Amino acid sequence: QVRLVESGGGLVQAGDSLRLSCTASGRTLNMYTMAWFRQAPEKERAFVAIIRWSDDRKAVADDVKGRFSISRDNIKNTVYLQMDRLEPDDTAVYYCAASYSIDYVANIYRRDDEYDNWGQGTQVTVSS
Repeated sequence: QVRLVESGGGLVQAGDSLRLSCTASGRTLNMYTMAWFRQAPEKERAFVAIIRWSDDRKAVADDVKGRFSISRDNIKNTVYLQMDRLEPDDTAVYYCAASYSIDYVANIYRRDDEYDNWGQGTQVTVSS
């Protein structure tokens, strides 16, 4: 099992930027796929972005494409979610997730039940 800890959330205004961090510990990440999900109040948890550690392959959800990006730092064992031009609809708790074995296929990696390692979440609130 890999332990995940998110940080970087906060209260910002529309148009601002935030960078979320997810630091992993407990195992090496070379065989893991890391993802970001978010959950707004009374809404289901939704896929945001994914990165496969072995080859740095990545993707983001269509509704944040062009504004959000995912990246990693191998030395720090950390995955980042850079969020630019934030909108009020981006308000949610953002979760980091990891899967030891998952197919890099959109209809699989977008499902939150495909991940068995989760961080505690970090709140992002965007005011208008």
